[in-house]
Amino acid sequence: MLLSRKPLSLAVSLALSAMWAANAAAQDASQDTPLMTVVVVGSAPTDAEPNSLTLDAATLLPLRAATSDTATLLREVPGVSFYGAGGVSSLPAIRGLADDRLRIKVDGMDLIAACPNHMNPALSYIDPGRVDQIKVYAGITPVSVGGDSIGGTILVESPAPQFAKPGEGLLTKGQAGAFYRSNGNATGANLSATVAGENLSVTYTGSTAQSDNYTAGDNFKTTTATGQVGHTLPLYEVGSSAYKSINQALDIALRNENHLFDLKLGHQHIPYENFPNQRMDLTDNTSDQVNLGYTGQYQWGVLKARAYHEETRHEMNFGDDKQFQYGTAPGMPMNTEGKTNGLAVNAEVLLSERDTLRVGGEYQGYRLNDWWPPSGTGGMSPGTFWNINNGQRDRYAVFGEWEAKLNPQWTSLLGLRHETVKTDAGDVMGYCTSGMCMGNQLVDSDNFNAQDHSKTDRNWDLTALARYTPDATQNYEIGVAQKTRSPNLYERYTWSTWSMAAVMNNFVGDGNGYVGDINLKPEVAHTLSFVADWHDARKKTWSVRIAPYYTHVRDYIDAQCLPGTTCTVDKFNVLQYFNQSARLYGVDLSGHFLAASTPAYGDFTTSGIVNYTRGENRDTGDNLYNIMPLNAKLALTQKRGRWTNTLEAQFVAAKNDVSDVRNEIETDGYSLFNLRSSYAWKQVRLDVGIDNLFDKGYALPLGGAYLGQSMTMSINGVPWGTAVPGPGRSIYAGVNVQF
Repeated sequence: MLLSRKPLSLAVSLALSAMWAANAAAQDASQDTPLMTVVVVGSAPTDAEPNSLTLDAATLLPLRAATSDTATLLREVPGVSFYGAGGVSSLPAIRGLADDRLRIKVDGMDLIAACPNHMNPALSYIDPGRVDQIKVYAGITPVSVGGDSIGGTILVESPAPQFAKPGEGLLTKGQAGAFYRSNGNATGANLSATVAGENLSVTYTGSTAQSDNYTAGDNFKTTTATGQVGHTLPLYEVGSSAYKSINQALDIALRNENHLFDLKLGHQHIPYENFPNQRMDLTDNTSDQVNLGYTGQYQWGVLKARAYHEETRHEMNFGDDKQFQYGTAPGMPMNTEGKTNGLAVNAEVLLSERDTLRVGGEYQGYRLNDWWPPSGTGGMSPGTFWNINNGQRDRYAVFGEWEAKLNPQWTSLLGLRHETVKTDAGDVMGYCTSGMCMGNQLVDSDNFNAQDHSKTDRNWDLTALARYTPDATQNYEIGVAQKTRSPNLYERYTWSTWSMAAVMNNFVGDGNGYVGDINLKPEVAHTLSFVADWHDARKKTWSVRIAPYYTHVRDYIDAQCLPGTTCTVDKFNVLQYFNQSARLYGVDLSGHFLAASTPAYGDFTTSGIVNYTRGENRDTGDNLYNIMPLNAKLALTQKRGRWTNTLEAQFVAAKNDVSDVRNEIETDGYSLFNLRSSYAWKQVRLDVGIDNLFDKGYALPLGGAYLGQSMTMSINGVPWGTAVPGPGRSIYAGVNVQF
């Protein structure tokens, strides 16, 4: 039913041909008389600094109407893919490394998922409509923006404060927007308003988004286990994919000459968000954020400081599609509370015209309680199950970084970072504390409580990068790095081997149960990366960028069959986190080329991205979990006046290199086609489009196991072998009005 690798091979060939043509064309083009100047909306990200790619507001604008999930705004970045999750909670992966292996900062805040299923990752706390810029560092990350991560860094920024010009008086401005998407009957709206003088600026932003369950394409059927009692869905509806999200923010900024203070207050409420690849659904999530920053411009450079507090109250249970009756228990309530406090101070010192020194220190304190109240009179009673009790994770970091412009052609970057990571957790208990308890709760809790829970890791990061720019049409980068990440609290301190409890601790969506290990070591990654970038002198007409990489990870936190048990093929099992050795390698290829330009029809630009990643466990010979197969994206964009139209094709190969220990589900290859169009007139912008134009049925390669329907508590409650289906055709429209 689904396509094999053949369409992808054709797509790769076309992409390579287009990029080769671009390079050849450049040899004939004069730098003094470029073909034309063209701004391509949705083209490859622009270079901002060594080894980073930046998505600016112009690139992000046409993407917002098609998604309520901020992570998916990164789909234009080479090497980035997404673990499937809820409608606003996808987990970005950079070159095969995802979730806590990435450092993700939102307006300078390091945010941590407070959920055993990671249903509230960092990017879920900012609406796509509020994002003004995203900067992505892949692999070789400067120590000034890295830390406690091995895969890269993602920096997300909301709009900078705006002030009235001298003598202008009071500045008032704002914007309002709304969208509709046919698949899932998704709707949403946003509003922002700014009132500012010359020194004080106040901005309010609010947004809401909601959707019903989406439907799969081309009669791609979902399944419900035979004989189970539960909510029955139409065969083509993807269960547990509905959501609702509400975000509000108040930004206050005060400036005085060269000093800027900004205070950001954020509040988010998600009344429900269901997860097709988890056994639980989010039934309430409330987050409050206080974020205070300072930026000062001095003769010697720039000083920045930031202090923030974030608190999350998170509840899970079974949504409508997973409701069932288990004895007298109405469900399985699970509660989580996370608190994060952070402080960062850093300085950029201009030592000379050639040398820049960056130094700084950071602190992050995280507290986590994860408890499951009793339910009914069966196995989930009479007491409260403490999954993690008073979990603590404190980070103390210092770094130094030297950037030198050795000459007009060469730039070097050297950095060293040290982090002390301290973790701890209190004693735990199961639902049952005496007598006959299900699933060895007493034995497991006693064994856990008898151990020393306190751990201290002392981690070193090192980055060395060189950039060579021989002329205005080419630049090359080569870098090496050592990056270190300490285990998160769920990897270290989840303790129950009882299958019903273990399957609730799973943030990769594979349907298995997971048990932690207090003695896990930090992951240490050594990466070698190279980038070659060819382009026209103005970086407008054409570009070709190729980036091969290799990463070896010592003490990679993978999984093994729970010691003392036997795992079964093609079934869900209970696994334990385990340090092993891994390697990842691959290449990212991207580019664009001005194909034609006519007065009657405007400018036509082709663009393409090709990504390949391979991940292997070197100790067992197994494949790493959730590695995106070879994939390519091609686009033809027409721009004429206020109109921008794009035809996009996405090709994905079959996923056959799967993790055996996790019984990862293979997926077939597929091809999708999308249409996008936008029109901007004065203060009004209209975006319309069709995703999955031909309503293709396919399975999400990184979507995990389909658990979206019926009785999901038991490890054998849903059948193994069905991957989460991708969305079918969706027609969308969005309008934005500035005032």
